[in-house]
Amino acid sequence: MRRDAGGTEQAGTGEAGEGRSTRPGSAPREMTMAFNSSIEWTQATWNPVRGCTKISPGCKFCYARDFAERWRGVPGHAYEQGFDLRLVPEKLHEPLGWKKPRLIFVNSMSDLFHEGVPDDYILEVAEVMRRADWHTFQVLTKRSERMRDLLCGGLRAFGELPHIWWGVSVEDRDHGLPRIDHLRQAPAAMRFLSAEPLLEDLGEIDLDGIHWVIVGGESGPKSRPMHPSWVRGVRDRCRDAGVPFFFKQWGGPQKKKNGRFLDGRLYGEMPGKDVPPQGGQG
Repeated sequence: MRRDAGGTEQAGTGEAGEGRSTRPGSAPREMTMAFNSSIEWTQATWNPVRGCTKISPGCKFCYARDFAERWRGVPGHAYEQGFDLRLVPEKLHEPLGWKKPRLIFVNSMSDLFHEGVPDDYILEVAEVMRRADWHTFQVLTKRSERMRDLLCGGLRAFGELPHIWWGVSVEDRDHGLPRIDHLRQAPAAMRFLSAEPLLEDLGEIDLDGIHWVIVGGESGPKSRPMHPSWVRGVRDRCRDAGVPFFFKQWGGPQKKKNGRFLDGRLYGEMPGKDVPPQGGQG
């Protein structure tokens, strides 16, 4: 584990939340903030950690890894070391300089609770989120047990803050459903699920204590298909439980062409708001 010497996030793919890409080998363009993310359920991304390792089936075709590895060995690029895990402490205080309130996806290019990220550094990230309380932070992990343990310990005071949302990835039954239980065991004011990529029918999932659910299909040339009945099942469970439901995309090799409509509607519901499905292609 090392702390990165790079000062700013290099432009990357829209899905990775780092702006638009430049060609490998070209002079890198610097970005001081990752505003206007193309990820449908957020507005900006913040990456005080870069890189990760695969731990479950949802990681198989990781967009972040594919993007980062394109730049391995390019001098001066934020991902000159590819997708190797590293801390980027000079980015820690970025949100404090973003004066306009935003939804901020924390570590779109990593996992804050990766075993290689020290507890002290996670606390530093949480302290910035606490101070920047005009923003809303979305923390998403596959390392649900570590997040639960820290929220029951050193992060307890941060879990109670309503502007910090804590979420887990739920791609299937074997790996995803246990994460929901871990999240529910954590003392948090706001808990959410991201079922993306959704790889199978999740069945009768228990949404007690969950405040928001995102569903999306995998995108890219090797993407695994998502059956409409799987999406409808999650949507219907959200309706029964009164939980806001956000349908991000069908995905596939041509995700824009496949769009976001589910049964003729767009679902863009957010926590704390009664957001009706919207018309128009998203």
